[in-house]
Amino acid sequence: MPIKIPSELPAYDVLTSEGVMVMSNDEAARQDIRPLRIGLLNLMPKKIQTENQFARLIGATPLQIDLSLIRMSEHRTKNTASEHMAEFYRPFQDVRDEKFDGLIITGAPIEHLDFTDVTYWDEMQEVFDWTQTNVHSTFGVCWGGMAMINHFHGVKKHMLDAKAFGCFRHQNLAPASPYLRGFSDDFVIPVSRWTEMKQDEIDQAPGLRTLLGSDEVGPCLVEDPEHRALYIFNHFEYDSDTLKQEYDRDVEQGTPINVPNNYYPEDDPSRDPQNRWRSHAHLLYGNWINQIYQSTPFDRSLIGS
Repeated sequence: MPIKIPSELPAYDVLTSEGVMVMSNDEAARQDIRPLRIGLLNLMPKKIQTENQFARLIGATPLQIDLSLIRMSEHRTKNTASEHMAEFYRPFQDVRDEKFDGLIITGAPIEHLDFTDVTYWDEMQEVFDWTQTNVHSTFGVCWGGMAMINHFHGVKKHMLDAKAFGCFRHQNLAPASPYLRGFSDDFVIPVSRWTEMKQDEIDQAPGLRTLLGSDEVGPCLVEDPEHRALYIFNHFEYDSDTLKQEYDRDVEQGTPINVPNNYYPEDDPSRDPQNRWRSHAHLLYGNWINQIYQSTPFDRSLIGS
């Protein structure tokens, strides 16, 4: 089954051109199917790029997905047209009485700030608490995952001496987890962050289990069954050239930056990078969607009860 998104959303044409099955609201209404309602709380500056990345992954499963785009209520983005935001996004305060089968909370370029210094932190904490009554399963990504694990468990983020930037080898630490069904024992994941979560502090929080980790860049994917959540600190959703865009931007601006680790062939930025994480990205998000389908109430009003 396809993902249901407005035909006017840029992701509609992008995914169609890639062979991902998409359908408009009118087409979906003709199918007598209970779709999974997935929210995307998009905190990234490049909203459209992020929409495409996550829609591509959750739209590749056999299930019909109804994607809802959500923004923080008072925060105004400077990098996406206001017309796009007004047409396709709803503020959190407008959806707080609704129920969702799943919610993705993206990263945000605010790692250098203490959580309490983030302008929308109060509402962000409200979102986290709201997931416990209105969302069946939540997926926190990068800063979104760090903020959520801090809110529920007090696990702190720590500044790195140098940016973790590139493609790093990770290990499958829980092969029997349904979220890692089909995963290899060893693989690469794009990483782009100035902060880290420490494994020993995660181990001290009751109930948490690290599913993916790296000897070089630490824990990556953490399961929190009590709060029906997954926290991932790296970026399976990245396009092939996302790290290149970040590198080229910093070079152009004169910002000190290393060539992304293990990303360009022979570490040569003049060559096109190769995507070596796409299959595992689809596996992870497909497994997450499948777990939601297997366990979410058919009557959506029962979510969180």
